[in-house]
Amino acid sequence: MHLKKHHLAGAIALVAALVCGNAAAAFPEKAITIVVPTAAGGANDAMARVIGQSMSAILKQPVIVDNKAGANGAIASEYVMRAAPDGYTLMLGYVATHAMNPSLQKLRYDPVKDFEPVGMVGSSATVMVVNPGVKASNAKEMVALLKAAPDKISYASAGNGTAPHFAAEMFKLSTGTSMLHVPYKGSAPAITDTLGGQTQVMFPSLFTAMPYVKAGKLKALGIAGSKRSALMPDVPTLKEQGINDVDVSQWYGIFAPAKTPKPVVEQLNKVLNDVLADKSVIKRLEDHGAEVSTMSTDQMRTYVAEEQVKWKKVVQAAKLTAD
Repeated sequence: MHLKKHHLAGAIALVAALVCGNAAAAFPEKAITIVVPTAAGGANDAMARVIGQSMSAILKQPVIVDNKAGANGAIASEYVMRAAPDGYTLMLGYVATHAMNPSLQKLRYDPVKDFEPVGMVGSSATVMVVNPGVKASNAKEMVALLKAAPDKISYASAGNGTAPHFAAEMFKLSTGTSMLHVPYKGSAPAITDTLGGQTQVMFPSLFTAMPYVKAGKLKALGIAGSKRSALMPDVPTLKEQGINDVDVSQWYGIFAPAKTPKPVVEQLNKVLNDVLADKSVIKRLEDHGAEVSTMSTDQMRTYVAEEQVKWKKVVQAAKLTAD
């Protein structure tokens, strides 16, 4: 009797192991959604679509991009945080959702504890652009213009706690100038109003700005980073123009909800890194001004934690607020 029970228990364990193994091996069995925290048409949206299309080809399942703009990325972040941790709901998080905004204000999500990092996608320099009607051809001339007419010029951002907001405030602090802040629900509507002249200045990612700069619809005055971009070699850094402490690199990564099974996260990391090794994907992202870089899941977790520390220091030093 004991022997039969022992055999039965062994058989049940074997079946359970096979079922679990098949479940892991079968991922994904349905469509995967990548939630984007900004409006359609912006840099994050374009990046998610390029990646999603290639991931879909490898995984043999549809990858749907779902834009959930609002609350400076908090709506999307909370949605993904609460989603089933099964690998079917992912997020294209970036420097604003997973480092800047959480450093600026208390949120209902923790960028480290509430997510499993799947991997890094890449980064993009931040560039100071102006509407072509603005009578400045470089950053120094822009500073003179702002000092001559304080608060007569407005800058657009993708929302409070986003990279364009941080970069503009750091620029104001470094140059002793003032501009009016007009926050939007993402970079797409912000850049639309800068193109139209409703706002005059913006600090978007190169990924967002490059097509408009190339077309002559926006003027690039300076790179808000430590070095010039190979994609815009003629545009000097702000530091080269005597403006220090405005160094804002915008990075992008894929995240899953916390407690997503490790084998699923590792599988997604491998697929993401395979996608980012594809020369056609690299070219599509580089054409927009993004530099591709990959990380393991552990490297990404460490990186996000370090970024939180870095931007908390910037918030304190610059006395930035969410207003």
